[in-house]
Amino acid sequence: QHALNSGIRRYHVAPVLCQRAKVAMSHFEPNEHINYEKLEKNINIVRKRLDRPLTLSEKIVYGHLDDPAKQEIERGKTYLRLRPDRVAMQDATAQMAMLQFISSGLPKVAVPSTIHCDHLIEAQSGGEKDLRRAKDINQEVYNFLATAGAKYGVGFWKPGSGIIHQIILENYSYPGVMLIGTDSHTPNGGGLGGICIGVGGADAVDVMAGIPWELKCPKVIGVKLTGKLSGWSSPKDVILKVAGILTVKGGTGAIIEYHGPGVDSISCTGMATICNMGAEIGATTSVFPYNARMKKYLGKTGRADIAALADEFQQHLVPDSGCQYDQVIEINLSELKPHINGPFTPDLAHPVSDIGAVAEKEGWPVDIRVGLIGSCTNSSYEDMGRSAAVAKQALAHGLKCKSKFTITPGSEQIRATIERDGYAQILRDVGGLVLANACGPCIGQWDRKDIKKGEKNTIVTSYNRNFTGRNDANPETHAFVTSPEIVTALSIAGTLKFDPETDYLTGADGKKFKLEAPDADELPKLDFDPGQDTYQYPPKDGSGQHVDVSPTSQRLQLLEPFDKWDGKDLEDMLILIKVKGKCTTDHISAAGPWLKFRGHLDNISNNLLIGAINIENGKANSVRNALTQEFGPVPDTARYYKKMGVKWAVIGDENYGEGSSREHAALEPRHLGGRVIITKSFARIHETNLKKQGLLPLTFADPADYNKIHPVDKLSIVGLADFAPGKPLKCIIKHPNGSQETIMLNHTFNESQIEWFQAGSALNRMKELQQKSS
Repeated sequence: QHALNSGIRRYHVAPVLCQRAKVAMSHFEPNEHINYEKLEKNINIVRKRLDRPLTLSEKIVYGHLDDPAKQEIERGKTYLRLRPDRVAMQDATAQMAMLQFISSGLPKVAVPSTIHCDHLIEAQSGGEKDLRRAKDINQEVYNFLATAGAKYGVGFWKPGSGIIHQIILENYSYPGVMLIGTDSHTPNGGGLGGICIGVGGADAVDVMAGIPWELKCPKVIGVKLTGKLSGWSSPKDVILKVAGILTVKGGTGAIIEYHGPGVDSISCTGMATICNMGAEIGATTSVFPYNARMKKYLGKTGRADIAALADEFQQHLVPDSGCQYDQVIEINLSELKPHINGPFTPDLAHPVSDIGAVAEKEGWPVDIRVGLIGSCTNSSYEDMGRSAAVAKQALAHGLKCKSKFTITPGSEQIRATIERDGYAQILRDVGGLVLANACGPCIGQWDRKDIKKGEKNTIVTSYNRNFTGRNDANPETHAFVTSPEIVTALSIAGTLKFDPETDYLTGADGKKFKLEAPDADELPKLDFDPGQDTYQYPPKDGSGQHVDVSPTSQRLQLLEPFDKWDGKDLEDMLILIKVKGKCTTDHISAAGPWLKFRGHLDNISNNLLIGAINIENGKANSVRNALTQEFGPVPDTARYYKKMGVKWAVIGDENYGEGSSREHAALEPRHLGGRVIITKSFARIHETNLKKQGLLPLTFADPADYNKIHPVDKLSIVGLADFAPGKPLKCIIKHPNGSQETIMLNHTFNESQIEWFQAGSALNRMKELQQKSS
């Protein structure tokens, strides 16, 4: 390595490097190799150009530049053209991604790609029954994804395999990888030292098509960890604390990079938990430096060869000494207390010791109806072991959970291993129901029967997101997010007014006792039990494979190209809705029962903005039709405008599109005739998704101008003939009384993104370029 770095006697080390280069990225793709040499070469080019120490985030991101010698690099400003190593798609978003890839006309994906069936399994009766029912109900969709994967060279993880992010951690993420996934919690892979970024399906199509992927050069927020976790404090408390500091938009446009001596006290899966929930603060992604805990996890998951290779290139998998962050937060893990965040937003942070009193003061229900552990955020072997350690103590004193209690294993490997090692049975004995290896209630796939809609109640989860109606479609469910062990303790007590660090429980014998802080192995002593084989390899040649999409299907629909820009300004647009307050992707394109239409654009468009609050009347899914003056559902009104040939706009507040990566929140308004979304600010993924589909995401140059636009006004966007990067656009507001005023709107389009708008969508532009080249 020294000889290589100094440029001396290269012929001596070349055979060694050739041997190293043959380490496969995954057991499932033995012919796709890790290329640390290219990463190293690119890093050295950029370091010489910038002449400064680099953060870990910069090393991995710049190490994947398409042209490191010429790429303009300025954190927070320039757009980077990148070459990610691989793509991963969950089944709900994979449908639209694969439909777009089919529409592109390309024969095969250019990079290793996988599909994971985890979103369409509804929690109802328990793992086996729910999985059987899901396979039956979703047979058409699963068949489409399996055959499309086979035809275009994409690996297919069957339903029951587990949650995409756990599968990635177990099989695909590795130190230094750049992976993009069609799910907002793709950053989970940062727990294994990778830059793993959530995107929309159109971005995934770019990468699968072999086109350089564009990302605004991220800022880097450093989180320095000191001290050591102990007692009831867990990795989940780190990100709950950070979320409280940065809020749901504080990480927007930045990578969160954890560093410092405290890092080594956190397990690899614990680091993944922290990175996973970085999506809740708007971060592009999160990452930890390569260390011994990652090496241990790689070894236990059958990838010791990757760990050995990472050891040789470790200097490129950790930050440079003296590197500079755009912002630094310091957390002393030794002083960190257990946290619980919520309700209704993941950044409302409280110490567990305070939540009971806060809930009583705020009028939140203190009785816990259901406790739910698992999900992509907290379903590791260690998580299940710590929860089982708490449950075992309660059972020893004759207690079971007072609240209903569910367990979601993150993968088939986790399920099989916790069954073998007895954790699953302990959790059942304390009153738990083991659900399928899937997302389930975390994304609203929960057939909840214990309450009626509109009934005020409290649930506690180890999930990542707790927006209004997120888990059960009930806007009165107060959902709180915490660690699995705290969920378990609170479920045993049945109330938020319980602090396991200080409070006592009463055993079946009438004696009081206090739960001890849980302790569990971070990895199983024996090897992981892989469980059932649930992976479908793509054939070497899939050209003869037939992909069936029935023209009468209610679940799948081939895509038609969106219309091109006509070269004119957008004049006299109606306002479909002016949104009041928080508007997440759950508000724009609800999940839950709507997941079944993710492959059918016209059908799923019937949920457009049905959860958004109309500022005109304070109601959801009730807007004034400006042509008839009647109030009606948002999708119906949009369809009426489209039928009448009228373009429309949406006015939004701060951090519009917060939450999921689902590009349906961009596809639906485009499909129904929308042209412009004007807000105070956007969430990163949603803004990109809107651009990809040919919409104009614009922000008020003066946020106070939000108040100048009223739902009954008409809007004109002028200056599109001179549309250029960095050049604001004018918006003329026409009021019903005949008066007008002009405001300025900013945008973040670069030259290629302007071409997306002009072509009608990024996919249209791709086809245009293909036609020119052929």
